Amino acid sequence: MFKGLTTAALAAAMLTGSALTAMAESHGAEFTIRATANSNENDEDYDGLIVFKNHVENASNGKIAVELFIGTQLCSGGAECLQGVADGSIDVFVTTSGGAAGIFPYVQVLDLPYLMSDDRVAEHVLSGDFTRKMRDMALADSGDTIRIMTIGNTGGWRNFANTKRRVQMPSDLEGLKIRTVVADLPQEVVKALGAAPTPISWPELFTSFQTGVVDGSKNGITDIMGMKFPDAGLQYVTLDGHAYMGAIWVMNNEKFLGLPEDMRRVVADGFYALQQATFASPKRKSIDAYQEFVDGGGDLYVPTPEEKAAFRDAAEPVFDWFKENVTGGEEIFEALTTAVEEAEADISAAYESDLN
Repeated sequence: MFKGLTTAALAAAMLTGSALTAMAESHGAEFTIRATANSNENDEDYDGLIVFKNHVENASNGKIAVELFIGTQLCSGGAECLQGVADGSIDVFVTTSGGAAGIFPYVQVLDLPYLMSDDRVAEHVLSGDFTRKMRDMALADSGDTIRIMTIGNTGGWRNFANTKRRVQMPSDLEGLKIRTVVADLPQEVVKALGAAPTPISWPELFTSFQTGVVDGSKNGITDIMGMKFPDAGLQYVTLDGHAYMGAIWVMNNEKFLGLPEDMRRVVADGFYALQQATFASPKRKSIDAYQEFVDGGGDLYVPTPEEKAAFRDAAEPVFDWFKENVTGGEEIFEALTTAVEEAEADISAAYESDLN
């Protein structure tokens, strides 16, 4: 990519971003976007925001300045932050499906198990019309105030992890107390697979492993290692990949539509760049996390295709429960499963072309 560039030219290219940002700050941008994430600088959300800020400020030639607020400076929690987006005190916010479920219950479709098989399928689905469908539903339900801009990733895939034994089949989960959040859907998933759902707050989870209040959880490996759960006895991880850890990026709709069309394009492209960054970030971080887990004596198990099918079959009743009990559930379930089918067909056609 940089072939033919002199050292001086390459250095100048690398400095362009900071130069334009400085220009925006020194000359005064025409527009300001206030973006927040309830995370920290080691999180994929932060990675995404850095890419977003860099792209938007550069591509707008300094006309848009992006201010980042990491942690709880502007709000603390999904409901409060989403209200801030709705009333315009916050321009951009990232939430998990759990954080948005109280307002948009159908976003929990992202937590349904075993619908998307791998990163390639998930990224195809979330880059297409499925996300636009969820955007339309959220706009309608928020009175045209909250606009879903994109869906990225925050932490890879949820996998079952526990302190007791290797889990190869759903029957191996029987009798285990699995930590969930206080929400119906994750508890239904755990029950369908034969385990006992046990709602525990995130800050209490380490101690709960130590004391046996819970035996396991369903988390991504970066969260497991970041919280040092192996030190509390968590020694078995099964890579069943039952749920893609989607991150829903929203923006105040009036703020977005109030921008000139060329600046809306810049912001839309910024969210595309952000999405790609958050797709990539967990893949890189998980390499070291898995290695650290194994080096520490952890048992890492990859289910066979037959075992993976057994997990999906056991979870089948949750799909009907979701469609019957979640507002907008049937509509969004149909949208997701259709998008998955189309993604799998496109990927299959790509393989046919690329492998022959």
